[in-house]
Amino acid sequence: MNYVIGIDLGTSAVKVLLMNEHGEVCHEITKSYPLIQEQSGYSEQDPNEWVEKTIAALQELVEQFDGEIEQIQGISYSGQMHGLVLLDEEYNVLRNAILWNDTRTTEQCKQIYKTIGEKRLLDITKNQALEGFTLPKLLWVKQYEPERFEKTAVFMLPKDYLRFKMTSLIHSEYSDAAGTLLLNVGEKKWSEELCQLVGIDRNICPPLVESHECVGTITEDIAVQTGLARSTKVFAGGADNACGAIGSGILSDGKTLCSIGTSGVVLSYEERKTRDFQGKVHYFNHGKENAFYTMGVTLAAGHSLSWFKDTFAKDESFESLLACLHEVPIGANGLLFTPYLVGERTPYADANIRGSFIGIDSSHKRIDFVRSVIEGITFSLHESIEIFRENGKTIDTIISIGGGAKNDTWLQIQADIFNAKIIKLSSEQGPAVGAAILAAYGCNWFESLEDCADVFISSAKTYTPVPENVEVYQQLYHLYKNVYVQTKSLNEGLQKFRKIES
Repeated sequence: MNYVIGIDLGTSAVKVLLMNEHGEVCHEITKSYPLIQEQSGYSEQDPNEWVEKTIAALQELVEQFDGEIEQIQGISYSGQMHGLVLLDEEYNVLRNAILWNDTRTTEQCKQIYKTIGEKRLLDITKNQALEGFTLPKLLWVKQYEPERFEKTAVFMLPKDYLRFKMTSLIHSEYSDAAGTLLLNVGEKKWSEELCQLVGIDRNICPPLVESHECVGTITEDIAVQTGLARSTKVFAGGADNACGAIGSGILSDGKTLCSIGTSGVVLSYEERKTRDFQGKVHYFNHGKENAFYTMGVTLAAGHSLSWFKDTFAKDESFESLLACLHEVPIGANGLLFTPYLVGERTPYADANIRGSFIGIDSSHKRIDFVRSVIEGITFSLHESIEIFRENGKTIDTIISIGGGAKNDTWLQIQADIFNAKIIKLSSEQGPAVGAAILAAYGCNWFESLEDCADVFISSAKTYTPVPENVEVYQQLYHLYKNVYVQTKSLNEGLQKFRKIES
């Protein structure tokens, strides 16, 4: 039996998954690491933590593995998007990585529009200038940490840095590069024009390869530390959302994914590079060669529920917190929640907006608040689905993964709010499975990603929308959309009162 490893470098933890050629998960190891939040809006991590925790996870996995170590033939990666890692000429890290959920770069986004123009930026990158993307982070370092910027020999994305430390080879790939705001998405190359306009040396952009491409083998040092064979092949991998799509079978037209992790995304497959969403949703290169996907993002999806649990039910499990969710009626007894805890991305590119509970009265119990958080997250994701439908996409079936796929009531809420069939997968590991599929395909186990996905992925249960629930949720959704409009100026006024130090 042969095996591959999928490594998912997330925002809060790295997950290492061992899968065999039948698509079975044989071992799974997770190691967490902290966020560094020195000021409001700042979100950083030490890249060395990613490497140390991944090596520790691989060591543990190898210790549990009872086969011949050479049977583990390949490794591939999924990673949090947009994060900025800067290396000097000797490939030393120059500063902490600035992450996707860091919102310090509003000023730099304005500079990008002023320098490039919104239309030209959309023509090249197919995306708006948002605080989460990599280019604004580069410009922030250039402006506020010029000594570090001058020392920069190459910038890297999180999973690409991890792969570099395991191979000593520097690459990026198209699905992650598409989230930098420096890639010409249609032409699949770094944009010389954008680099020149914003004063970024094109040479600091890493070489680009396909997601399934073999970029080398692990180093002798990594082989010794982990116990893996020196011959273990390493494949480029993909952005977490691209790998989540692969790991959920979103590999052909008409396929749509809802993934609820720290952030939440609604992702839909695109064959063409020509569909125009006017920047309302993201448009990225897929991990499948010469394919694309469109994606709407809720910045604080699962994070909203985690925040609520940590604040009001710290010692309880998520299962306990959600145990009576089904007993609360639609609308949480007149309570609405907007999940703007760290700003929002789709459909509002707004770093200043913050969350709200609307309609609190003394009769509300904690479980009402839980239901309103769940519904608010799902309403926010529905705004992306609404944009897709308004632009001519048919969305009647959605595969749901992540935290939102772990609770039957929440899955039914998704079916009713989205007015679509929701499919729960038999074994839902999302991006880590997508990374493993890329490794399996790269190892030539299958002739195509689709053939591999057919073996590695199967559905377990389908949730169908209930017409009367759909009607009630449509009324609530109208009210939900009003909350942003009516609280925007209030949040702008409150900004100066927010705690600066973490």
